[in-house]
Amino acid sequence: MASILVVDDSPIMRKIVIRTLRQAGYGEHDIREAGDGSEALEEIRVAPPSVVLSDWNMPNMNGLDLLKTIRSENIRVPFGFVTSESNVEQKSQAAAAGASFLLSKPFTADDLDAELRRVL
Repeated sequence: MASILVVDDSPIMRKIVIRTLRQAGYGEHDIREAGDGSEALEEIRVAPPSVVLSDWNMPNMNGLDLLKTIRSENIRVPFGFVTSESNVEQKSQAAAAGASFLLSKPFTADDLDAELRRVL
């Protein structure tokens, strides 16, 4: 069973992502939450998940800095952005840092499933 770490500073957005994961058929997986990149980093260091779904803009540590930090520590967990940020520059930065995908909000269960099938 896969473990999925949902990282977003908005508790409401975390609930939406988790609900969408369930709709996409991932409800049986171990779904964990973190409120920002710093909290997520500690989670990832202790027990790396099968995949990280992260927002871009968060306090303390944003999603891009989280991704760069785990890559610098040689942690190779698949990492996807689920964010309202989706301009060309950010997509380029995400790919350069090693993101598996960048999924723009709003998204459907099918959109999420298509991205997760590629990395899980």
